[in-house]
Amino acid sequence: MNWRFWESITYEEYINMAISLGIILVAFIIRKIFIKYIFFLFLKLSNTEKTELLNHALKAFEKPLRVLFVIIGVYIAVDYFPYLEQDNDLFESIIRVSVIIVIGWWLYNLSSSTSLLFMKISDKINVEIDQILIPFLSKAVRVIIIAISISVVAQEFGYEVSGFVAGLGLGGLAFALAAQEVIKNLFGGVVIITEKPFSLGDWIETPSVEGIVEDISFRSTIVRTFADSVITIPNSTLSNEPITNWSEMGKRQIFFNLGVEYNTSKEQLQKVLQEIRDYLENNEEIHPETIFVRFSEYNNSSLDIMLYFFTNTIAWGEYLAVKEEVNFKIMEILEEAEVSVAFPSRSLYFDKGSNLSK
Repeated sequence: MNWRFWESITYEEYINMAISLGIILVAFIIRKIFIKYIFFLFLKLSNTEKTELLNHALKAFEKPLRVLFVIIGVYIAVDYFPYLEQDNDLFESIIRVSVIIVIGWWLYNLSSSTSLLFMKISDKINVEIDQILIPFLSKAVRVIIIAISISVVAQEFGYEVSGFVAGLGLGGLAFALAAQEVIKNLFGGVVIITEKPFSLGDWIETPSVEGIVEDISFRSTIVRTFADSVITIPNSTLSNEPITNWSEMGKRQIFFNLGVEYNTSKEQLQKVLQEIRDYLENNEEIHPETIFVRFSEYNNSSLDIMLYFFTNTIAWGEYLAVKEEVNFKIMEILEEAEVSVAFPSRSLYFDKGSNLSK
């Protein structure tokens, strides 16, 4: 006669299995009720300016909390399930590791809100934290959390972390040679963070790239160009290049030469110069400190007027609008003074007494 496993299970063991499955089912139900009502009630109560940090901490804990309910349910259910024991060393290690992972998961999620934590700390101690430093530190915190979590889990299963680290020391030279580019980029990122040639959202220009800085990591910096493409440039390259930070401009330059015809009289030219100068000096969009409107030189086919001044705005669109308005006004001034803009030309003179035909 063939032996069947389910025939060896007693009625009491069936009851205990059903209780175990029921406990897990109840854990799922309680989890759903708790998250939907009690947890979100705490979120609403903490959704104020004074408890903003607590609100971020609760949001970061939402998904790990769902898993924690399942872990608790499984732990209690095993006490009733036949053939399994809570006192089993392997089972206890698995439960402890699961809790460690949940805590690490929560801290990892919370580190994405580290910017808020840094801003709160800076407000308390009156220290300004640069915007580009915040995501860099946030990534550093995440790496540390992952490293600590892995080391704690490894120790829980009996692995000696200190011996592993010592082993890394023996192979340190080979590792350094293989990862020298990574190390270069890491130190390049540290140089960028410490020297702060730019911040997030700044418009920068280097021999390699021009655009708006979107992010900086341990390895690279992400820049969005004005063609709306994204360029990832290694920190080691960026830190060794001259960087022009156009966002640091307090004003934006306009410089050009305006050529008028040689038949323009002295009185007409003086009138044009004075009217352009008066217009720029009384224009609220033009920076008042540096305005030059001068008759600069005799060119080949024109009398050149040099215009050199700055706009108050540095935004590209606004700058173009101001420049366009200035150009239209100069055109109007020239028309009123009956002065024409010169174009490249060349005059030929013939001697009446010469014989051009052969």
